[in-house]
Amino acid sequence: MEPFTSAAVEPAPPTADDQRDAPRPHVVLLASPGAGHLIPLAELARRLADHHGVAPTLVTFADLDNPDARSAVLSSLPASVATATLPAVPLDDLPADAGLERMLFEVVHRSLPHLRVLLRSIGSTAALVPDFFCAAALSVAAELGVPGYIFFPTSITALYLMRRTVELHDFAAAGENHALPDPLELPGGVSLRTAEFPEAFRDSTAPVYGQLVETGRLYRGAAGFLANSFYELEPAAVEDSKKAAEKGTFPPAYPVGPFVRSSSDEAGESACLEWLDLQPAGSVVFVSFGSFGVLSVEQTRELAAGLDMSGHRFLWVVRMPSLNDAHRNGGHDEDPLAWVPDGFLERTRGRGLAVAAWAPQVRVLSHPATAAFVSHCGWNSTLESVSAGVPMIAWPLHAEQKVNAVILTDVWGTALRPATATGW
Repeated sequence: MEPFTSAAVEPAPPTADDQRDAPRPHVVLLASPGAGHLIPLAELARRLADHHGVAPTLVTFADLDNPDARSAVLSSLPASVATATLPAVPLDDLPADAGLERMLFEVVHRSLPHLRVLLRSIGSTAALVPDFFCAAALSVAAELGVPGYIFFPTSITALYLMRRTVELHDFAAAGENHALPDPLELPGGVSLRTAEFPEAFRDSTAPVYGQLVETGRLYRGAAGFLANSFYELEPAAVEDSKKAAEKGTFPPAYPVGPFVRSSSDEAGESACLEWLDLQPAGSVVFVSFGSFGVLSVEQTRELAAGLDMSGHRFLWVVRMPSLNDAHRNGGHDEDPLAWVPDGFLERTRGRGLAVAAWAPQVRVLSHPATAAFVSHCGWNSTLESVSAGVPMIAWPLHAEQKVNAVILTDVWGTALRPATATGW
């Protein structure tokens, strides 16, 4: 078995106060691949160390991940949070068309032996906290005789979808799958259409749907959920979760968020911040679709045309569009800005700024010049926008983002959906 890629699997050296007190309980947190999953779990680890007297170890996977993004998050953690990365596992036996969800499940399952070795090397552990894609790790917690809590990095409303899916199959025969109702009534009195479900929940005949059912059944073995939300944001969903826990149908969900990155965790020097400093207060529309939000070439061009014709000031984080073979042969390089329409940058110079791939989002949203946020409605971005008091224009792309967009527009009233995108 390969050695772990980090030697930092021991808690930080104890202070004098620690030596006088009882040893700090050791909690291991396991993050599935993806910066959007790692960022809030890293913030939970930080708060456990800083405010609750816990010695946390944050564990990540080497597979399916952006090492630069992972390194940036881990390097921002204080010395009180130890880190470790599990060795890579082989995936070359999977079919070429295996979806991301299946690959995530396989990485977690195949990494369980490495996780066992790591936990035994750490010694006494008070709890294991895998995130929502790592529910299989609950079996390791059971082997060690320690409680396992699932970290749920998105809304408690999204967790409600998983609970309803599991409950539909309580009396189903093996291999028998049942679809969620259309529409599905959510806590708080809003309805969700099938087209607004996360992709994996839409087709009950798809293999990934069966994996969701099995994952949801594993959730029932958790001591509870630690959800990246707070009561005031989702009171109806929290109360509904309490009732389910009282009935014993699903573990309790504890809203322990919001886990919003501090601006000190982001690079302080950025040309876009200097540009924002020159703009009037409340005048700039910020446009960004997250780390994995990818538009098509046509959508990128239409968005550019809309910004051009709007006459408004804007800051647009442009990412590489998704490319088909025709566009790959179109002579463009790997610069995202090469895909905006000819003359766009020149025509909008002064009132608009397009930057390639990245901007310090927390700093941008908290800047007094920022007036609105065109967003994919990822949960991290949603919490950052709500925390900064910036209204949103919803353009959901994938995962649970359409669920978030419905809540933002129809429940909280903090976002608008474009009139031409009512069906997304």
